[in-house]
Amino acid sequence: MESLRTLVRSFPSVLLGYSGGVDSALLAVVLRQELGRDRMLAAIGRSASYPEAQWQAAIDVATRFDIPLVEIQTHELEDASYLANPTNRCFYCKTELWSRLVPLARERGLAIVCDGTNADDLHEHRPGKAAGVNAGVRSPLAEVGLTKAEIRAASRELGLPTWDVPAAPCLSSRVQYGLTITPARLRQVEQGEAFLRELGVRGDLRLRHHGEIARVEVEPSWIPWIEARRAAITDHLTTLGFARVEIDPHGYRRGSLLERSSP
Repeated sequence: MESLRTLVRSFPSVLLGYSGGVDSALLAVVLRQELGRDRMLAAIGRSASYPEAQWQAAIDVATRFDIPLVEIQTHELEDASYLANPTNRCFYCKTELWSRLVPLARERGLAIVCDGTNADDLHEHRPGKAAGVNAGVRSPLAEVGLTKAEIRAASRELGLPTWDVPAAPCLSSRVQYGLTITPARLRQVEQGEAFLRELGVRGDLRLRHHGEIARVEVEPSWIPWIEARRAAITDHLTTLGFARVEIDPHGYRRGSLLERSSP
């Protein structure tokens, strides 16, 4: 953390692409502490792929820690390449995001644009990272080698409510590769996951959209709990438009959609 603070203090001014997740929330707070209100700005990109619950959490953190905030509309759902949902879909999303935020930083006189990429992310399937590199976006957490576990620990020490929340990527990340991204499918995912949370599911959760099939992934310890409520879950998810519901016997794991991606 001291390395992060030292790096941040060397920045003249910063615009942060801010989702309100574990990583960007910590970085936003550190930027605010080290640079003050006048030299940093957190920017949220709003679209149908950004969960409403995460937006509210992002607003709450910004309010609590006095983080200057701006919201902009992004239009990735107007990009045919994004809608086609290839395995590098995130590249098109992030290209759209940075095409909005980099000019915004220039307009506001902010010298550096950065994101919440951490050191662990560099070793995973992250096609969106290339879009940031192309746009000249910095990743301070990754630059100083902070891992997700270290970020959670530091967040807890700083009193951030995000320290133990599950990772929450965009809603499109739940849709099977090759299946067209539509606002209706994103709503199915968002409403389905919201129902499962209300039912009591905690920890990592994904409702994977496979067209007519909804595949529920939870942490392995939660699988028996989910199985015991299969009938109620199936009833509700079918009202959202799914024909069939599967409970993944292997539980949640990152990148599971790559296992079933289309050639």
